[in-house]
Amino acid sequence: MANLLEQELATVGPVRFPNIPLYEGFGAPMRLEADLRDCEVSYGAVPKDLNGVLYRCGPDRQYPPLNDDDIFIDGEGKVVMFRFENGHVDFKTRYVRTARYNLQEKHRRELFGRYRNRYTHDPLAQGCNPGTANTNVVWHAGRLLALKEDDMPYELDPYTLETIGRYDYDGAVKSLWLSAHPHLDQTTNELLTFAYQAKGDGTTDMAYYVIGANGKVKHEVWFQAPWAGLMHDFAVSDTHIIFPFFPLLTDVEVLKKGGPFYQWHRDKETVVAVLPRFGTADQIRWFRGPTSFAGHMMNGSTDGSKVSVDICLSRGNSFAFFPNHDGSTLDQTQGIPHLTRFTFDLAANTSDYKTAQLYDWLCEMPRTDDRYQGSGKYRHGYVVCHDPSRVWAGMAGLSAVGHFDHKAGKAASWHPGPDSGVQEPCFAPRGPNSPEGDGYILVLVNRMAENRSDLAILDAQSLELAALVKLPMRVRMTFHGMWVSQEALDNRRYSASRTP
Repeated sequence: MANLLEQELATVGPVRFPNIPLYEGFGAPMRLEADLRDCEVSYGAVPKDLNGVLYRCGPDRQYPPLNDDDIFIDGEGKVVMFRFENGHVDFKTRYVRTARYNLQEKHRRELFGRYRNRYTHDPLAQGCNPGTANTNVVWHAGRLLALKEDDMPYELDPYTLETIGRYDYDGAVKSLWLSAHPHLDQTTNELLTFAYQAKGDGTTDMAYYVIGANGKVKHEVWFQAPWAGLMHDFAVSDTHIIFPFFPLLTDVEVLKKGGPFYQWHRDKETVVAVLPRFGTADQIRWFRGPTSFAGHMMNGSTDGSKVSVDICLSRGNSFAFFPNHDGSTLDQTQGIPHLTRFTFDLAANTSDYKTAQLYDWLCEMPRTDDRYQGSGKYRHGYVVCHDPSRVWAGMAGLSAVGHFDHKAGKAASWHPGPDSGVQEPCFAPRGPNSPEGDGYILVLVNRMAENRSDLAILDAQSLELAALVKLPMRVRMTFHGMWVSQEALDNRRYSASRTP
């Protein structure tokens, strides 16, 4: 076997990434793991009541892709951490050593083909789990988990980021994989999660799980989706779960021909399943509405018989890297998202739901004060947005942090300046029992002209800049992550309470 591997490596060509727009400038693969103790603070001072870790996760290609039609959501998972301690900040980044990463490291080349298309992999990759752990990182029940929705989580050491291994809840989770978008209830310490296409690519099986504070499966529900498609995110309220089905579908026959994992079906409606938080499949209420799409949900809430969800909604496909199924040109103007509220009346004998746009700003990557995920009535939401009153040279798109005050009906933004953009904001409370929105927004800033990154610390109420942590390198786009206080790390649980 060793001789065969040596013969193969002797024929492997040089590492050379293709000249495609995805790999230009700030998007070029970094492929570096780094440690930096005591990061420079170029503006202000790091608040001394910020003690804990900001975790972020995103893709970074290990080797050049087998095909030049790569998309930016693919690539090996890399976790970033900023450790805060008494005004000091240390930085660390590591790859997640998935089965895919280890196999490619052994053969010194890419072995996996088009995004999630198992039929395009190199023969050496057959039988190897293709999960990348590149989408999110969550701390729950004493475990740090890196997530991708076509695999089980990978557990990491919370201080070194070294990979411990693939984690399947001791076999209690029966789906083939789990979502990269669980929702954490920091008052009950329950993790609510799900799996779509849960029995394999192209299946309509859905699985919903509640993982208890002890890390054990507490509740499980299986049901059938209206089709085999994407469900990147879902929403929770204090009493219900909201599963929205948008028409970005998977066709196994297309996969067998080497095609994309998802295709947009603009002729199909939106379907939503509303399930009691600890309900059963026969308690699901189904609702239907016009064609729409959303990648991410801000929050859910319940008011009497009415269940609502606030989502970044567009009329068409926002994931423009997936084509129309009929071969027509994708109308990207239909994929512009705005924060919109769906309201479902469980007391009414109807399958319709109400839709109301809340703000006219373009926005995505919505977040809340995490302690208020699923609360009855939350007030504060944060997004990556385009504030039309704050356009800077070189970055006129979704390049600002937005704050939506739902109670006041007001919106405000912070922009990092010319030739700069922002990544998803994360909220860090001033203390476990401080009022909603009392704390800080932590956001990675892309300094395009300098080809490096900053970490901005903003006051969560005013969006005033408190400090800038300067990095001498860039942090390639991350998708999701979370703030974990030192108290939560030490106690292996959260002690949050909700203050009206």
